[in-house]
Amino acid sequence: MHIEPGVVAEGKIWLSYITAASAGGYGLNLARKAIAESGVLSLLVRSLAATVLVFCFFEVLPHHPVGVSEVHLILGSTLFLLFGVAPAAIGLALGLLLQGVFFAPVDLPQYSMNVTTLLVPLFALTALARRIIAPDTPYVDLRYGQALALSTTYQAGIVSWVAFWALYGHGFTAGNMAAIATFGGAYMLVIVIEPLVDLGVLALAKTLHRFKDSGLVERRLYQAV
Repeated sequence: MHIEPGVVAEGKIWLSYITAASAGGYGLNLARKAIAESGVLSLLVRSLAATVLVFCFFEVLPHHPVGVSEVHLILGSTLFLLFGVAPAAIGLALGLLLQGVFFAPVDLPQYSMNVTTLLVPLFALTALARRIIAPDTPYVDLRYGQALALSTTYQAGIVSWVAFWALYGHGFTAGNMAAIATFGGAYMLVIVIEPLVDLGVLALAKTLHRFKDSGLVERRLYQAV
């Protein structure tokens, strides 16, 4: 989902600073709440694990340029279910930054656009989870339909933000619209994979009850609200 250099001209990139700052501020508030619930050490450990995974998602898993961006298998819903929203947000932001610093410095000017594109759909996914997952249901007991809804929300959010940045940068030209459609079609194929990954990870977690009270995973993974 990297926004390619030149999609948004340098003189228009200021908007991404505002969106990234807003997303970052909301993320910091979530981190404060996570510390109050589980402590600083738990937040740090879960955030570190999420960061390592996100870095691997970007650099190890297959990724291909398509249309206005790149298609990555970014398992946002998996990170959310395993670690919680605040560690997932920190992991996405830091993993993206590390990938840019060490492997793709050409992407750093677009960092604020890319981090907005990753974080805002995560927050939307979190809001949906509160609506479709009953308070007495731990995440390890999710059904396929619930996992699919979470994944669809996250991936659709990413496609929507990429489309927004492309339209903001180049307008409603035929070429730009075709490139956006090509990217969106390719990216939504991730929806076929991610819910299955989520259920597989949750099934594995179900067998690892020793982590239930460890602080290494999201408390809701094993416990009802």
